[in-house]
Amino acid sequence: MKKEKQQIVLHAEVSEEFVGLRLDQALASLFPEYSRTCLKNWILAGCVSLNGTPCEKAKDKVSLGDRIVIEALLKDREQWEPESIPLDVVFEDESLLIINKGPNFVVHPAAGNWTGTLVNALLHYHSPLKTLPRAGLIHRLDKDTTGLLVVAKTLTAQQHLVKLLQERKMKRIYEAIVNGVVLSGGTIEAPIGRHPKDRRQMAVRETGKPAVTHYRVIQRFTAHTHLRVELETGRTHQIRVHLAHRRYPIVGDKLYGGRFSLPAGASDELREALQQFSRQALHACQLALTHPVTGEYCEWKVPLPEDMQHLLSVLQNNSP
Repeated sequence: MKKEKQQIVLHAEVSEEFVGLRLDQALASLFPEYSRTCLKNWILAGCVSLNGTPCEKAKDKVSLGDRIVIEALLKDREQWEPESIPLDVVFEDESLLIINKGPNFVVHPAAGNWTGTLVNALLHYHSPLKTLPRAGLIHRLDKDTTGLLVVAKTLTAQQHLVKLLQERKMKRIYEAIVNGVVLSGGTIEAPIGRHPKDRRQMAVRETGKPAVTHYRVIQRFTAHTHLRVELETGRTHQIRVHLAHRRYPIVGDKLYGGRFSLPAGASDELREALQQFSRQALHACQLALTHPVTGEYCEWKVPLPEDMQHLLSVLQNNSP
């Protein structure tokens, strides 16, 4: 990991949804790829201008149509090393990369995982991504969640896709295998925040951020259910937390699944399949968005990985 400085210039215009917000609040929504601390420091340093006039007060209010420009230097920016790691590229053009992520694959370098991540692989696959925040990543998947991820190849595409995500206009659909028999589909609307005792976990909390998850039943088994899940918001571990909150934890989820148990009368085949399933049975199977350049509606689908297909086959064999 190396460090270097980089000059950036960012542009935005205040839309109706941000009218009346403080400048620092508006910037946090318009440029979520940068931390609130970083944005506030840029304001105080005079790096942010509003309609051509430098602003030095974070509490200044913004109005409809205000033009915001940020000219700043990213100091000591971490530069992750490119690594030759195979990628399953589902789609690529000049603006986008759609990746089908496998299991046991960390998305972003962090403590304990500085190398061998998706970001390291992306920087090797397309070196210009080193100029973009988070190497162009728009959203993340947990280490052991498989499926589709979108990566922006230009700053313009990244800003467009981040806005789609904020406005809940990016469709993200998952398939999950859960413990318990879910009787019908529904919607879980429960705020999610950091767990008060275990910092590794998230939890449903009154003080958390709004989170909405929709789900419907694909197939029921004797003691499990195959679900289709759609995210309306994108909180950390959202699907895992919401389903566990409803007492339908995802099979193999060591963080939110509780103590491992087998259904009564489980066959040797089912016992072995459940014991050997070593990750959460969650797969991002479908992704849809408006293309940042052409404006066309684009949609991608990928099949379930082999381990989930095998588990479903065993569940089918062991259900009356």
